[in-house]
Amino acid sequence: MKAPWLSVIGIGADGVEGLSSLARQIIAQAETVIGGERHLKLAASLIRGTTEIWGTPFSDGVRRVLEMRGRPVTVLASGDPFFFGVGSTLAKHLEPGELFCVPAPSSIAWACARLGWAQQDVRIISLCGRPIETLASQLQPATRLIVLSADGSTPDTVCRFLADRGFGKSKVHVMEHLGGPEERTQSCVAEEGIPAVAALNLMGIEVAADESTRVIPLASGLDDDLFEHDGQITKREIRAITLSTLAPKAGEVLWDVGAGAGSIAIEWMLRHPSNRAIAIEQSPDRVARIGRNALTLGVPGLQVVEGRAPDALLSLERPNVVFIGGGLTSEDIFTQVREALRTGGRLVANAVTLEGEAILAAQHAKYGGTLTRIGIERLDTVGRLHAFRPAMRVTQYATTISGDGA
Repeated sequence: MKAPWLSVIGIGADGVEGLSSLARQIIAQAETVIGGERHLKLAASLIRGTTEIWGTPFSDGVRRVLEMRGRPVTVLASGDPFFFGVGSTLAKHLEPGELFCVPAPSSIAWACARLGWAQQDVRIISLCGRPIETLASQLQPATRLIVLSADGSTPDTVCRFLADRGFGKSKVHVMEHLGGPEERTQSCVAEEGIPAVAALNLMGIEVAADESTRVIPLASGLDDDLFEHDGQITKREIRAITLSTLAPKAGEVLWDVGAGAGSIAIEWMLRHPSNRAIAIEQSPDRVARIGRNALTLGVPGLQVVEGRAPDALLSLERPNVVFIGGGLTSEDIFTQVREALRTGGRLVANAVTLEGEAILAAQHAKYGGTLTRIGIERLDTVGRLHAFRPAMRVTQYATTISGDGA
């Protein structure tokens, strides 16, 4: 195996003083050193080759590094380059053995050391290039969060976000320039806010909820009132059963066809941070509503496609799982879905009308699978008395795709 041509060196706010002898030697021997202005300044006393500022957009820096393939190149990065860092990005474009990394303590390690928190017990969220709503699904009482800031205004934005959602009593520790001579920590209660701080900062948050705060539950089947909807929504109990049938696994992609309020797609993504979903909905008003629900419930990465199935499905990323919950008027959609699904993929469809049930029965007769009828009854008033009133029954079809698309 040839020696790696690319080295990625993690450097902290303490500069060259915190580097190992190996890291120093690699930087000194590099033909070209690439990094942010701050990184290059920190390592300036060691650099003998030419320097290049990474610059923006980020992808341009990746491209320039790859263009120098085979030459001795060193990339400087903050802390541990394989923890929310450039190391993992570059590694996607390289063969094994092309890259050698010398990490420094990550900012997470520094933060937990300062706060006395066990790293394995904290949840880590990055707001670098991500909307503030990413925090929403992580806000659970008594949880400890480490939040990577985009810039010096992020802590105050986070404080206001927490206060607006009923988490104003949360304690926020803002740590600047961790591990360096300018290190500083400020603490506040979220509802009090905090002024702008240095651009290089992160937060440790001790989440505390008010008594009236609506916390997003961890179970499937969220309360319908958590979603903005016009009545076109898979109801809570049916949704919980449907999510169980869909059986989410980490990293899978879901198509939610006829998404309505987007409740199935949103809860799919809430099950695991690596899960992705594409919500397909023909109504422009509902498309906008799905986007708002995704932000409110902390899954801003939900992809929403405006269009009518099956035509709207043609150019989408192939799914692992498909849910059909609306617009079930013909079998055409099943042809497209079965062709798109990978071998072993799951297909679940719900229907409440006789016409929809007939389509599901035809699919069952042709391809097998399971048919289940789900009935829910809720207590209601009958004059001065009470009785259970049945909701519309739902017929659910579920199947796993075999190698021949069946």
